[in-house]
Formats: sequence, structure tokens, C-alpha cells
Amino acid sequence: MQSRRNEESEFAPPSEPTLRIIMRRLRDIMAEPGDGQSRLDKIVRHVAGVMVAEVCSIYLKRQDGSLELFATEGLNQDAVHKTRLKRGEGLVGRCAEMKEPVNEADAPSHPAFSYRPETGEELYHSLLAVPILRSGELLGVLVIQNRTSREYSDEDVEVLQAMAMIVAEHLISGAVAGSSAAIELSKTLSHVIVGEPISEGIALGHAHLHEPRIVVTKLMADDPVAEMHRLTTALLGLRTSLDEMLRQEQLSGVGEHREVLEAFRMFAHDKGWERRLREAVESGLTAEAAIERVQNSTRARMLRQNDSYWRERQRDLDDLSDRLQRILAGQNSGLLGHAEMPHDMILIARNMGPAELLDYDRTRLRGVIVEDGSGTSHVAIVAKALGIAAVGQATGTVERVSAGDAVIVDAESGEVHLRPSAEVINAYSDKVRFRARRRQRYDALRDTPAVTKDGQKVSLHINAGLVVDMPHLHEAGADGVGLFRTELQFMLSHTFPRLTRQVQTYRQVLAEADGKPVVFRALDIGGDKVLPYLKQPQEENPALGWRAIRMSLDRPALFRTQIRAFLIAAAGRDLRFMVPMVTVAAEMDAVRRLVDKEMEILDSRRLELPRSIAIGAMFEVPSLLFELDSLMRRVDFLSVGSNDLSQFLFAADRTNPLVSKRFDPLSAPMLRALRSIVKAAERRRVPLTLCGELAGNPLTAMALIGIGFRSISMAPASIGPVKSMILSLDAGRVTALIEYLLKKPNPSIRAEFERFAEADSIEI
Repeated sequence: MQSRRNEESEFAPPSEPTLRIIMRRLRDIMAEPGDGQSRLDKIVRHVAGVMVAEVCSIYLKRQDGSLELFATEGLNQDAVHKTRLKRGEGLVGRCAEMKEPVNEADAPSHPAFSYRPETGEELYHSLLAVPILRSGELLGVLVIQNRTSREYSDEDVEVLQAMAMIVAEHLISGAVAGSSAAIELSKTLSHVIVGEPISEGIALGHAHLHEPRIVVTKLMADDPVAEMHRLTTALLGLRTSLDEMLRQEQLSGVGEHREVLEAFRMFAHDKGWERRLREAVESGLTAEAAIERVQNSTRARMLRQNDSYWRERQRDLDDLSDRLQRILAGQNSGLLGHAEMPHDMILIARNMGPAELLDYDRTRLRGVIVEDGSGTSHVAIVAKALGIAAVGQATGTVERVSAGDAVIVDAESGEVHLRPSAEVINAYSDKVRFRARRRQRYDALRDTPAVTKDGQKVSLHINAGLVVDMPHLHEAGADGVGLFRTELQFMLSHTFPRLTRQVQTYRQVLAEADGKPVVFRALDIGGDKVLPYLKQPQEENPALGWRAIRMSLDRPALFRTQIRAFLIAAAGRDLRFMVPMVTVAAEMDAVRRLVDKEMEILDSRRLELPRSIAIGAMFEVPSLLFELDSLMRRVDFLSVGSNDLSQFLFAADRTNPLVSKRFDPLSAPMLRALRSIVKAAERRRVPLTLCGELAGNPLTAMALIGIGFRSISMAPASIGPVKSMILSLDAGRVTALIEYLLKKPNPSIRAEFERFAEADSIEI
């Protein structure tokens, strides 16, 4: 594994004169012209050559204690600046935490090994990592790896440590942007980071860094029986604490967050997870090491999945594992005591699981900044439920902030202000007071019909997914439920829900609606919605694969059970349900045949049928734009799913931050597509609505009204702002504006709409 230093000993260390030459060459590299990154790249190539290593990598410490891959020779270059290890994670993290060399002949078999598929390091077995230290302070870790399994010699360790000392000199100079020394220089200045709003609001406060991880130091168990008992007790404590968490008054009966937390709790009760933990303890590991091994191996599998569902599952697993580690360590909450938290806390994290946010004192928590969070992430959903302003995709926040720094979270524009000036603080203080007055005005409009200034009535509906969401229907003053996602019940169940259970749920939803219309969406699974008990094929692109109606028509028994549940639950009432992911109009014929068959069965059994039945389609796939009339003849109503339609129209994954904002849905292609749907529905007199993000934003909702929509469905919290916009709008004027803009080449529609709203004093 090492160089053939001389003919007597293949692995002899370099002689003293040779070592001085190596050190001098490193210093020469550091003195060469170029930026810090290019010098680090030369250093890893030099070290790899000297040590005859197939891999040499440098990981640098970030402000939050995590480690980032800054340079490598041998691993995939695409992983540089992308691979980050939590504090104490993996063998490299262990080296950093203990500030001691880690020398492993077969690294992948070590319980603490953390596999990162983007690096390509699965080929390499032996690993030697030494800390990069300066005056006792950790700056990073220097690593070499080889394919063969062999322990490195003491002399190799000494040589690599000497090289690490030279690298430390280079880093402390601040020459490498993002290194610990360089970061310190930027942490006294005001700075603005632009991210993505993920939970609406504005918050002013002081920074608190989220550091939940417990570092495992003892790996092998002295008493396996005692370790198994510790694990069993900790699992019981974990499950009990989650049950108590979900009984909190502010979480017990509201919002989309509920299914996220219920799924999180279900994961904690997962028998497969518990079995793997117990097997790891039986192999001789401590309870802590068993958790780490299972966490790392499961993370490796999940990271191979290239979709948002598995990324969120990974965060859930990390949250649960860290929580279990804290219980074993005797830390019930696992976080700092109240005395150590700011009273106006802005929580800052690389990423967070859905329940970690709930560990913090809600009376102190003002805002949240998550570097890799998106609007669809679980932490975003929980933040919305708690009414906490949150910004995601705020890259670079953690390393630019210190605990206690003044921070402003603007979750309207997506801006994060670090150490803002007094003028900026005063401006935002005024903005917060204005928002509070505006919210009071929205509440006062609850019972006011949504009618434009020129007399156009617009029906405003809410989106829901669980029975506990139904109180929002009346609290928001909505006209009905435009989208009830039935798949959430299936996703939270350990087995396929039986007919009686489905009937009970749908009957309760209709009763809670108290006569207001409810549109059920038939089972929409597949893609990023996976049922653990339903075997599904591996797909390269599940969003475009076997999902929704495609699966339902191929598995008619499942679909017929749900249809029968709809019919029984709506006995004597009006039933409305719609079919997701319709791609060709003829699919609706197959749906009609299944409904007719179920109605015949219920009629033959003399069971009461619904008073009326309306069967609709979700318009999400652009192919339907070319058979609009054919589709309209086959449906009783139509609902446009603007999120998926926009995604498919622009071929841009809305969960991918690299492309999700690249194409504006408030643009000519999208508006022309929507207008053609409106015209076809008007010709055939088919009721039309739209649900999705376009409906919930006042500016884009204004555009929908302008092209002819008179029914839209949105999150309950959006009803007030959208209704306020409608009451100040002249629908005829915005229709004329759209007609004018769509005739222009390359119109800047969003900018024109913003100018129009300002000129007409429209509340957006």
C-alpha cells in the first residue's frame, strides 16, 4: 500500500532528508500563484504521490462543526464542496471529533463508516485520517485511502501528520475561501443571503445554531444483554415522547403537517428498523454504535434514490436516530436549556427533520433558516403549521453566522439579513407591525363573499387531506373543499385500509363539511408517494411512471374498493370525486365503467346510493391540451393541477432547486395553456376549477381570474390574502391586460402584473 522506499523494506518511511524535501515541496506549492482552491488541489496530488495512495482528500471544518470535502485526488471531483459530514459522522468525523488519527484496514466494515455514493469511495478499503490542527484547534482532516485492506504503519501516520501541519499553515492564512480562518474574517460584517421562502412571515431575533448530533465514542459492548435492555428502554422512551409531542394543542388538529408527523411516528414504530437495531446490538455493538451503524447503512441506500421522497425519509431517519442517541445519553430534549437560548431565537441549521423543530420552546422561537430546505420539505410543513417564518436554500448561512448574532428572516422575499444595520432593523420592525394589522383585516373578511369590484363572484376552496383539516373549511370562510387528497390515509396506514375504514373516513369528511361541497381525489400514489405495503417496480423516473390512474386501472380491485367506499359514504348526499394523472381522454371511459359496475352491485343489495354523482378529471398532463373537446364530453367537471401541469409543461422538477425557479408559471406558455382549457370548458359548459400554488398566491390568482377561472382551491391560510385581492380587483381590466400581453412577443408578464396591481391599488 505504501511506496517502495528502498529494496530492504517495501514500507519503510522516508529518510529525514527525504521528509524535509517533501515538506519543502509542500511549502513551495503554497507559495505558488493562484487561488487557495488550486493550491489545495496540488497538495492532495502531491500527498497521494508521496504516500503512494490511490486517494488523498482534504476535509475542512465549517462553523457548525461539520466537515466539507474541499479537495480530492482519486474520489469523484463532482463531490467536492457537495459532500458534507455532520459533526462526528463517519470515520473522518470521528478523527475530527477525537483529534486523533484513525487507521482502519477495512474501513467499510467499521460501524462508524458513513458511505457517500457521490464520492465513489466504495472501491477503497484501507483508510488513514489525521486531524489538521493549529494551536490545538481543528481546521480539518487529511485522508488517504487504498483499495487493498492493510493497516498503515506508524511511520506513515507520522509522515501524514507532518504534512497536515504544513496544510494547517496554509489554511490559517485565510487563503482558502470557506476555511475556518477565512470564515472568521466575514463574521463581523452585515451580509444578505437570498434563499427560498418556505413558510410565510417575517422574524427578527438572534441566531441559535442547531447541533443535535451526539458523537459515539464507545463501539463494542461490555455486556450485550445490558445494551439490549438500554436499547429497548430508549425505543420505548422515543415512542412515548413522540406520542406526547403529537398531543400538543397547536398540532393536534390542524394542517398538512399532521400526516408528516404521523408518518414520522410510524417510522419510529417500524419493526424493520427495530429489528436491524437489535441485530446490530446482538453482533456485539453498544446501543449507540448500533444506531450509528443502522443510520449509516440506511442513509447509503436512501442516497442512491434520486427523488425528493427519499431525501425527506433520510432526514426523518437522521432525526429519529439523533433523538434516540440523546435519550441514551440522558438528554430528554437533546437541546440546550432555556437559559442558553435567546428569547427571540432564529434557529439556523444545515437541515432538520420534521420533529426537531418541536423540541424548541415555541414561545422563544421566531424564525427558522434551513440551508437545504425546500417548500415541500417536512420541516417547512411543520413550520407552516406553527406559524413560524422560515427560509430554505439559504446556502452559506451557517458558516457566516455566530450564536447570538442579530438576524432577520424575510420569508416573503426569501432574504436572510445577518447582523443588519439599525436602519434595516427599523424598516423590518415597521413591516412586522403592518403584517399584524393586515392579518386582523383578513380575519374580518371571513364571512364576506369573494366578489370583484365589477361583480364577478369567485369561489374559494381549500385543499385538505385528513379529517383534522376540515375545521379549516369554516375557520377560513371557504366555499368548500376543492381537493381532498385521499392518499394520505393510505400513506399513514401499515396495511391497505379496508372498505369499512375508508367509508368511515369519507363519511366523516362529508359530515364535517356540513353541506359544503367536497371534491375527493381518487388514490394518487406512485412517484414520490410510496406505500410501504404495496410492492412497486423500480423506475428510473417515477414521476412519469406507474402512478395514480395508471396504477388504479392496472389494479382495478384496489380502485373499485375506493369507489365503493365513496358511494357508500355519500349515500343520500352529493358525491364528487376526480381522477388524477389522466393522460388520454379515453381513460375516463374505463373509470365510468368501474363506477357503473359498483353502482349496480350496491343497487342489487338495496343499499342507498348518492343523491348525485359527479366524476371529474385532474388536468395535469399537457397531452390533454390536444383533445380538450373529447375530454370535456367525458367529465362532469375538471380541476387543473397547476403544480404538475407546470412541472410537465416546462420539464422542470419542482423539487429540484436548480431548475424549479428557472421557468415562471406566470408566463405566456402557461397562461396560454390555461386559457385554452378555460375556453374549452366554457364551450362545453363544464365546471372548472384550479388547485395548486398558482391559486394560493394573490398575484398569480389575479392572473387566473383574468383568464376566466371563477373557482380556485388553495391552502387554508391563503384564503384571506386572495379574498382581499379579489375585493380590490376589477376582473374586466385584468382580462384586458392579459389579452394585450399575450399578443406581445416575449412579454414580461409578472413585472407587468406587479405594475398593474400597484397602479390599481390591488392588494397583493
